[in-house]
Amino acid sequence: MNDIRVSALVLRHPEEPLLLMVRKAGTTSFMLPGGKPETGETAEATIIREISEELGLTLDADRLSPLGTFAADAANEADHRVIGEVFCYEGLPAELNVERINHQAEIAEAGWFPYAPMPADTSERQFAPLTRLQVIPAMEERGLLTR
Repeated sequence: MNDIRVSALVLRHPEEPLLLMVRKAGTTSFMLPGGKPETGETAEATIIREISEELGLTLDADRLSPLGTFAADAANEADHRVIGEVFCYEGLPAELNVERINHQAEIAEAGWFPYAPMPADTSERQFAPLTRLQVIPAMEERGLLTR
């Protein structure tokens, strides 16, 4: 099994128990926004760059806090495991419109999804194992999600 290293970001809706998730073009799985590091890039620098590229948002590094490093089967690549450095963001970036999320680059769709509980997977839409099986439980254990 091959490993894929990524940085991922938890953005919570300001009023509802929802997380921002994205779906990359040509896939059916929704996941936390983020992506792979460039050579020599730190996990924090990766998430700041990826969120700018994917969602057009500027993250304030002072509002990022590490949630942890998690591993799970890759959502879109067979025989691969994702190792994600996951960050939480305090509040929301100023330019984020919660009603209409701007997505760009390889992102085909972005939206808010409930986490308590997450909707069931269907043949048309799944949720990445890293988010469902690792990140959500870790956030619940730390009291970071409200139901």
